[in-house]
Amino acid sequence: MSRRTVLMGAGAVLATPAILRPAFGETTLTVADPGGPFGPAFRKAFYDPFQKETGITIVNVAREAEPTAQFKSIVETGAYIWDVCTLTLSARKILEKGDLLEPTGVKEADAPGMMAEALFPNFVGTDVYSTIFAYRTDKMGDKAPKSWTDFWDVEGFPGRRALRKNPIDTLEQALLADGVPLEELYPLDVDRAFASLDRIKPHIAVWWTGGAQSTQLLQSGEVDMISGWNARLQAAIDGGTPAELVWNQGLYSIEGWGIPKGNPKADAAREFVRFCTRPEQQALYTSELAYGPTNRKAYDSIPAERAKVLPTAPANISQMRIASEDWWSSNRADMTERFNAWLLT
Repeated sequence: MSRRTVLMGAGAVLATPAILRPAFGETTLTVADPGGPFGPAFRKAFYDPFQKETGITIVNVAREAEPTAQFKSIVETGAYIWDVCTLTLSARKILEKGDLLEPTGVKEADAPGMMAEALFPNFVGTDVYSTIFAYRTDKMGDKAPKSWTDFWDVEGFPGRRALRKNPIDTLEQALLADGVPLEELYPLDVDRAFASLDRIKPHIAVWWTGGAQSTQLLQSGEVDMISGWNARLQAAIDGGTPAELVWNQGLYSIEGWGIPKGNPKADAAREFVRFCTRPEQQALYTSELAYGPTNRKAYDSIPAERAKVLPTAPANISQMRIASEDWWSSNRADMTERFNAWLLT
């Protein structure tokens, strides 16, 4: 091998990182996430590794709990204070109707192992969360509640209870408690749901309004049974609270990335979104955030004990169903008005 051949080979090796890195220059992407535990978990899994690989700086900010109005304003004014934002499936639906989302460019072939429900032309799911319930094992004794019917059974399972102060998920829970099969929930029988809620209402000690509050209620022992998002309830258990999660009859949904329409940094944003489909990256956030990866191959590198408490683990997701975003996008305003009026009666 000649010296010239050696030098050419070395030059090719040195050039490889530059070839792999898109020509974005000194680009900074502002990513809006839900804040709280998401910040450090996503920093570990996505932000820092992507920045190291591409040279694109990621600055993350906490978005509002319901970001659709702000997202709409960003697109309409052209003031792109975000380049990428986490969205729920229901938020994606709203923004899609307004033609406010950029295509992500991610196709099924680009992301082997991804759940089909997590891929849309304008949205890529990155984590799965579920609404389930938890109970204090130090209060229930040997007889443990295993269904929403048990949650509603105040004589068979006495104790203080808490439900979310929101019709979303709560109406479904009321119907499940009344005997509606999980696979037959939608369209929701609203009158039947409110009749079921009438029965449990006198026994609800707290109507919680935020994830951190639900964690605290379980942790402090203020309630013995509580509905909630699995990661928030798991946080209490990880902190030493004697409690168990009940996956049976749970509802799951997906959160993922959306790019504001017309964003001048859309190409760089698409690179970031594609990066977040990698199973090895998704596996990293599960050590800090007990939500399930949308790429099932992530379980190849998630410890078995941790996998047991994640929504997309086969044993858990098989007991649940995905919530109907179509039904809620059509009925959310009416149901919220009726639910709030019902609480006051």
